[in-house]
Amino acid sequence: MAPVGPRSGEAIFASVERVNAELFTLTYGAIVRQLLTDLEEVEEVNKQLDQMGYNIGTRLIDEFLAKSNVSRCVDFKETAEVIAKVGFKMFLGVTASVTNWDAEGTCCSIVLEDNPLVDFVELPDTCQGLYYCNILSGVIRGALEMVSMKTEVTWVRDMLRGDDVFELQVKLLKQVPEEYPYKDDE
Repeated sequence: MAPVGPRSGEAIFASVERVNAELFTLTYGAIVRQLLTDLEEVEEVNKQLDQMGYNIGTRLIDEFLAKSNVSRCVDFKETAEVIAKVGFKMFLGVTASVTNWDAEGTCCSIVLEDNPLVDFVELPDTCQGLYYCNILSGVIRGALEMVSMKTEVTWVRDMLRGDDVFELQVKLLKQVPEEYPYKDDE
């Protein structure tokens, strides 16, 4: 029997049941609009979207690990590549690229040229400080925290603000060693 290796994001995306992309996009838009109405301040909406994403990411990592057959990544660089090539493809149907590594290998950019969350979206002048897709930064942060990586994820470029791509900066703040609730008896 051949060993089971990691599945590509493409294969997983093709095999999972999913909702209609337009329905998903419009539902997300309705959530953002409701947050803008309820919270009134754009910065509070940004925080709330990040927190929602974080909560999603802490749960999504289990599904990702179960369906992708990805084993433990050897370092942060490999982790970023898996997020870009497998994670984004698996959950959003798009592939991202990883660029702009710092010398220490602890900070990089994840660049999306396509983002289904922004279909049908145009930000009014009153929302210029809004990071519409801030839920994605929270998802990445939450998922990585569940695999012992404390990160800071921020938007660098945003097509809704006139940039040519969507770019998230992911910075590894701390790698927390895993703690097991039991000791091995020797």
